[in-house]
Amino acid sequence: MSDTVKPDRPDAALVLEYDFDAPPAKVWRAVTIPALRERWLPDCDLAGAEPESTIAGEEVRYRLRDSKPPFRESHVIFRIEPNEDGGTRFRIIQQACDERTRLPQPANSNCCLMRAAA
Repeated sequence: MSDTVKPDRPDAALVLEYDFDAPPAKVWRAVTIPALRERWLPDCDLAGAEPESTIAGEEVRYRLRDSKPPFRESHVIFRIEPNEDGGTRFRIIQQACDERTRLPQPANSNCCLMRAAA
């Protein structure tokens, strides 16, 4: 098993890459069957138990939520592909959700210019 941290995309906050001896189908079951996923990624860490999106056998995306205020959220994406040795290359990509779209903005946030009506 290798453990590599590298940017997969410019907007990715954290990328972990592992190689497993197990076949891709077995790793896929571990990240998509709730009873198996619950062992290492419990429902209490998720914003919702159901995936946000899935590409069967290749990628599944969940939304995580911190258990303490301010309850920040992030996306975690699991990518699965066969590796050269007959096992599985497994990528975990975690990205912070855009806080500005989730939280109300104060009137003086300077995020957009407002002009007074004449």
